[in-house]
Amino acid sequence: MARLTTDNVQRARELIALYPVPRSALIPILHVAQEQDGWLTPDAIVHVAELLDLTAAEVLGTVSFYDMFFTHPVGRHLVSVCTNIACLLNGGYELLDHAEQKLGVKAGATTEDGEFTLEEVECLALCGAAPCLTVNWRFFGPVTPESFDKLVGYLRDGELADQVPPHGTLCRVRRSVGLPASSSSGAGRVAPRKDEAAAPRAAPPAGADKGGRGEKEAAGAGAVTAATGEGAQVERPPGADTAATVDDSRHQKGGGA
Repeated sequence: MARLTTDNVQRARELIALYPVPRSALIPILHVAQEQDGWLTPDAIVHVAELLDLTAAEVLGTVSFYDMFFTHPVGRHLVSVCTNIACLLNGGYELLDHAEQKLGVKAGATTEDGEFTLEEVECLALCGAAPCLTVNWRFFGPVTPESFDKLVGYLRDGELADQVPPHGTLCRVRRSVGLPASSSSGAGRVAPRKDEAAAPRAAPPAGADKGGRGEKEAAGAGAVTAATGEGAQVERPPGADTAATVDDSRHQKGGGA
């Protein structure tokens, strides 16, 4: 059973530095640990607890609450077939039955070669492309029995490696931006940005009474501008909001996070 590698320990410390309270980094660090081994080993859970000054029981309590974390080995590709209402009405159960026959395992099991774990899940929020599924949390839909067979072939041959990384890799873009916490005793207070600190405060609109509607509107407009400026720094990987159909996904190299 493996503890975190030296590189992943460094990644964990970088994540801890993004938060005013270290334990707030627990879930992001767990994803790093799961990316390392494909599941959360007992030694990894203990190591994460040590990094955050928590008990292993506290970490396991969080792990067992979220269904994206696994405490047992799973296949290289986690295939999650939706059978909620939109997919059910469009052949979700038929797709799941076909997937079981194709892979030779029931939902909840892993193929003998360790390549695929099949599971039945609730809504994947891709109702407009029902029936749908995810592979390692990358979306595909609508999926027919025929296109499912093609998808399995592409995954086995590694033709979707750029789009679908091995199980456990939530995102291949390292997080590097957090809230800059002040060094004063107020640990949870956020320090102003340099451009905000240097900018003079805007005067209230002419004719507006103190605390009146005009001043409130001006403050609201400023808040929107600041929020917009902050949001402009966030970039999403190309293709992150789109679901791939099986036939065209082979050519969407680099489309996944």
